Amino acid sequence: MSKVVFIDVDGTLVDYEGNLPESAVSAIRKARENGHHVYICTGRSRAEVYQNIWDIGLDGMIGANGAYVEHNGQVVMHKGITKDECSDIVNWLKERNLEFYLESNSGLYASENFEEAGTPVIKKYAQRKGAKDMTVREAFPDMIFDEKNLVRDDVNKISFILSKYEDYLEAKEHFKNFEVNTWGGKGETALFGDLGVKGINKADAVVCILNTLKADVSDTIAIGDAKIDIPMLEYCNVGVAMGNGGEEIKEVADIITDSVENDGLYNAFERLGLI
Repeated sequence: MSKVVFIDVDGTLVDYEGNLPESAVSAIRKARENGHHVYICTGRSRAEVYQNIWDIGLDGMIGANGAYVEHNGQVVMHKGITKDECSDIVNWLKERNLEFYLESNSGLYASENFEEAGTPVIKKYAQRKGAKDMTVREAFPDMIFDEKNLVRDDVNKISFILSKYEDYLEAKEHFKNFEVNTWGGKGETALFGDLGVKGINKADAVVCILNTLKADVSDTIAIGDAKIDIPMLEYCNVGVAMGNGGEEIKEVADIITDSVENDGLYNAFERLGLI
């Protein structure tokens, strides 16, 4: 019986420095040769899914934490932030001197001082993940820094640097019609906030893929490492947490595999009989 496998990217498919283990590539290719479907399911927008990931061979992707769904190169679903909504968010962030970047399928568009403000934040993020120090340009190699028009109609979500935890709380209070989250740390240690489409998560997009394939949830497997992946793991028939994942996701997982660096994805595929 063929399975439908959904794999988070950062901390699951690749490590926190963006390195893609050969064992992970091998696992996905073998699984697809065996007739299984494999999709990445990530917070990244399509512009952040670089060619080395597509070169693995995938059936498609879920992006922007569920707001974008692609199957065999065709867009199945896409829910974004409107231009007026983008304008409201950008103005609110600018009024508070919070640097940000727009996440779009066409690119990542940074605010004027994002690189300078983001340098120590990205360094701290890398240290927390056990990775080497990274610059903003290393973390986001294709980020666009000179875009003058930051009010766009093609935005999936918007990430912003938290100067303090209250920035997130104020955003959550002000933007009640958006999904407001944090990342880069747990609770008050978070480094970033983000705003996206309300009522969308990775599990919703999984349903969209299953409807497209006319497949059943009983044939699904989800693999992730972070809190944002929990809805996907809870919805799918089998949920797998990476060894490098947080305690919250390990608590809801059916299986805990090894870390990215220790062939966690390959070992999970083997254990589940995909290869």
